[in-house]
Amino acid sequence: MRLEIGNFYVKDIKFGDKLSFDDGVLTINKEKALDFIREDERITEADLYIAKPGDKIRMCPVKEAIEPRVRLDGRGLFPGYTSELAKAGDGVLHALKNCSVLVVGKHWGGFQDGLIDMSGEGQKYTYFGYLNNIVLVADTNEDFEKHEQQKKNDALRRAGHKLAEFIGQCVKELAPEDTEVYDLEAMIKRSPEIEKLPSVVYVMQPQSQMENLGYNDLAYGWDMNRMLPTVMHPNEVLDGAIVSGSFMPVSSKWSTYDFQNTPNIKALYREHGKTINFLGVIMSNLNVALDQKERAALYVAQIAKTLGADGAVVAEEGYGNPDADFVGCLVALEDAGVKTIGVTNECTGRNGTSQPLVTLDEKCDAIVSCGNVSELIELPPMETVLGELQSLARDGLSGGWAGDEILGPSVREDGSVIMENNSMFCGDQVVGWSPKTMKEF
Repeated sequence: MRLEIGNFYVKDIKFGDKLSFDDGVLTINKEKALDFIREDERITEADLYIAKPGDKIRMCPVKEAIEPRVRLDGRGLFPGYTSELAKAGDGVLHALKNCSVLVVGKHWGGFQDGLIDMSGEGQKYTYFGYLNNIVLVADTNEDFEKHEQQKKNDALRRAGHKLAEFIGQCVKELAPEDTEVYDLEAMIKRSPEIEKLPSVVYVMQPQSQMENLGYNDLAYGWDMNRMLPTVMHPNEVLDGAIVSGSFMPVSSKWSTYDFQNTPNIKALYREHGKTINFLGVIMSNLNVALDQKERAALYVAQIAKTLGADGAVVAEEGYGNPDADFVGCLVALEDAGVKTIGVTNECTGRNGTSQPLVTLDEKCDAIVSCGNVSELIELPPMETVLGELQSLARDGLSGGWAGDEILGPSVREDGSVIMENNSMFCGDQVVGWSPKTMKEF
């Protein structure tokens, strides 16, 4: 498969008369964009905002992030989800870089929603604090979900994905500033020079724990709870075949933007033919019951061994219960003779002294930590809040609380907050964005 991504670098965003991109400036006709969003009758309230690095803006509850793109052949960005089912990973698309569409709840949040700051101390905790963002703040008539800790947020999430497609149309006929090419040949019959290099697979474990449909990550629109581990071409992941779900403590989540740009995949691509023979992606899942976890681990190990992998990189979306899937997969791969590195966050408690993963094994001797979900974070008030900050405390966001006998409420009267890293939107960035560094004391 050969995927070409033509890049357009967004330096500024503004509202204006028509949707356009010129000399780094993205202009959006706000009313036309909102009319498009309101075509879904479930959307009861909606507004658009612009949030740029350095703005004194706090957003909460943030639900999703998507990179605006357009496919030149007319196919949809997310096949099987926002458009008819079609093959992803091949062809040409254009992307607006340094830019994302963020979806924020106007009122109601949940366990899987988070916070983004565009400046100050909080900015450093998320990748999206450094992007130029089009922010959709909306509410829906899905009243049955409002007081639920877990929400599907289907209308809001689909609105964000469709808005990203709508905005991407403005660069369809333009010449990109540069082009990324991802061209990976079939796994077998490669040149002798490549085949003599160590063969490596990238194992992704997207969130798929919820047995009720509608909460999990999607593969071509298919709920990943219904999947067994399988082989995917890395281009499919970069080209919209995987869509983020609404389940998972938010610092551990992989947004759709993360799938579209997975840095770990791009890093393996860069080393292909130089230091490694990058075979591709084994797309696994995360399960609830122990036998399901064991079955998936066996599948992953068998696939890796059958493909002739010498090494594997395993990345886990989540923590807690999914740690059993993660560790089980690493052990199964090592038992099959595949040298394995794991990438995950950890839950070591607010004082950092608890066991980092729910389960451990001595064979897991090479793990990259992307941070502690329970780390306490205090942030001063921000001038502007998009959404409803009180949702951090009221609605059970994974790192917030209504009251603590020592710390008090997460949201203070002056607008400052104290919370766990858990509530930073996609903050741990296991997919490869993480700026965090391990230090010895």
